[in-house]
This record gives sequence, structure tokens and C-alpha cells, in this order.
Amino acid sequence: MPNIADIIEVAEELEDKAVLPVPKRCVAVRNRNASCHKCQDACLADAIAIHNNVLKVDYKACVACGACTTVCPTEALVPLQPMDDTLVQAAAESLSHLGDRAVIACARISSKGIADPHTYAEVPCMARVDESLLLPLAAAGANDVMLVDGDCSTCKYRATSTGVDATVASANALMQAQGAPAVVRRASEFPEGCELADAYSLLGESRRGFFTNATSWTASAAGKTAEMVIRKNLGMQKQAATLREQLGATDSGTLPQFSERRRSTVLDAMDRLGVSVEPQVETRLFGRVDIDISKCNSCGMCAVFCPTGALKKSAVKPSPNADGTPDGGSFLEFSCAECVQCNLCVDACMKKCITVSPVVLTDELFDFEPRFIYLPKPQARPGILSSIKR
Repeated sequence: MPNIADIIEVAEELEDKAVLPVPKRCVAVRNRNASCHKCQDACLADAIAIHNNVLKVDYKACVACGACTTVCPTEALVPLQPMDDTLVQAAAESLSHLGDRAVIACARISSKGIADPHTYAEVPCMARVDESLLLPLAAAGANDVMLVDGDCSTCKYRATSTGVDATVASANALMQAQGAPAVVRRASEFPEGCELADAYSLLGESRRGFFTNATSWTASAAGKTAEMVIRKNLGMQKQAATLREQLGATDSGTLPQFSERRRSTVLDAMDRLGVSVEPQVETRLFGRVDIDISKCNSCGMCAVFCPTGALKKSAVKPSPNADGTPDGGSFLEFSCAECVQCNLCVDACMKKCITVSPVVLTDELFDFEPRFIYLPKPQARPGILSSIKR
């Protein structure tokens, strides 16, 4: 059980930080040749740097828009302002106030004081919103999810507007695939039902909001305390540790794998919305992997570097040949629901025989059984002596 000193230490560590980097989840840290730099591309303040297996955030430059946390495929950047749990709770309260509608507003339009803060959830910028917030709202009964962010053309966060549109399109595509009537849309004004009846009711609201958020934040912070204390006690060892040790690589060289919570939340919400009515859907959240076996040499590097275990070596062996001799080939198991479209398998493939598509089959997405990808027996390499001309 963490004591008060540990909680204070966590508070000091996370003070004024909008995101918390988790480097071992970053694909560019796992492999410096990774092509994924989505967080850097999304960051309008150039506050994120990835170089030589190191992920860093310049908190002085960070404007807390949250765009990097939305696009990161492996949750290597965890949002803190607000935390996911706090935002989900506020959005649920909005739905309970408005019936079949949920409203999320950016801080800029919220600061105008024209709407009742109890009827909407607030984010620093709409770029902080992602599908794992929107689809559960639809699954909970929201037929209309409004993102109220006013006029972005004069906002310092305006460069994130394209990303917000991508989130809206992605959420709507996933809901349509399930036949859901819900629609996510952007608006410049608060809808009916959000009117502020008494402006004086806002007096003291910020103080009450502080204690509400502090309770949620303290609970989340307590969960991180153990890791923080260990990090402090092993500070010198951490600096001296090799990249292999930092990532937790096994003796066989395989890197650790982890689940992606947000995508699991989306899948659960889609399942609650109903059976899929579309045979396929184009999405940025999941991917479909295919391998050209005519080029593959069965090296298995794609499975070694896959961060989520979407690709893994199978223990199942191919059936023997017709004459009873071993096939000599092998299988990879692919799980569409676990593929986060980070493309690290493509980057790690020396034969360039892997493709990752954003168009996924809905049947495969909800299939608990993996798809087997057959890999032929690797061709024998010629020996050194056999290549010497006599």
C-alpha cells in the first residue's frame, strides 16, 4: 500500500505533464528502423522526439492537445489531462443529462460560460477524443454524439482539426459496420438542453471540479506509485541497462508483448452494438496482415517484433506430405483484433513480403480463433565450400 510520501512523489513527477511516455511500448524504441512516427506527425508543437531507440517529450513545448495520445497505435503515450477514466465519467454524465445525446466540448468554447458544465465533458482540445470514448457512448444508448469545438480557424490547436475529422470518420465507419443508428458529428454551438439556467451557479464550480478530479487522479496515481518507487530505487541501474534489458527481451531474443486497452474497449462496444452488417470496414485501429510466401524465408522476425502478439509463431505443424515425410514448413498465427496497424512487421521483414491493410473483414475481426498463415520450408543455403570454384 503506497504511503502519502509515495503519492506526493507521483504528484511531483506528473505535475504539469499532459502525457506520460511509456517507452517500452513504442515501436520505434523496440526497433529503430520502425517507420511509425505518428505521434511526431500529429504533434503541432514539435514536442516529441524519437531517435536511437529513445522516446522523449519536451513538456515545456507541449501544448496538452492530446493529439499524440490519440494516434499512437500502442498507447506509448498515456494522456493525463484529462485521464481516460475522468473523461469517460464526464461523458457518461452528459449522456445521463441529455437522454440519447452526449456532448463533448473543447476548453476554448467551454470557457465562454454559455453552457451548463454538467451537461458536457470537457477536453483541452478535441484532438484528445478517440474511438474508445465515442463507441462506448453509442453502445450506452447515445444516438447523437456532438463534438462542440467552435471555430478552429483562430485557435492555437487548429492544426489538429484534420485529425479530429479522421477520428469522427473512423468512429462513424465502425458504428455503421455494426448497423448502429448513432452518429458522431462536429458542431460550433452547444445543442438544446445544454443551456445555462443560472450563470451564478458556475461560482465555485472550478473548486468542486478540482476535488472531483483530484479523487479520480489520486486513485490512478496510487496505481502508478509502485512503478515510480521502483524506478527511483533502480535509477542508477536503469541508466546502465542495455536496450535489451530495458525492453525485457527473453534469452531467445523475443520481445515482450502487451494488450492494447483502447482497441479492446472499441471491440467490446462494437459487440454490444450488435452483429456486423458490413462484410468489411476500413479503419485505422485494426489491420489485416498478408504474407507473400513466394518471397518469405520463414525467419520469424515479424513475430519477434510484433508488440501485441497479433503475429506469433504457431505450435501447430503442417500435415505430412503425401509420402509421409514431414512438410518442413510452419505456421504463423494472425489475430486481426490484436493488430494495431503499427507496421513494425513490415519494417522488420528483410524480404519485404508483408503487407498491412486498413481494410479488415468484420468476421475475422470478431473471430476468437487466429488465421493460420502457412510458411514453406526455408530453402537450404549453399555452403561456403560449394560456392568455391575448383
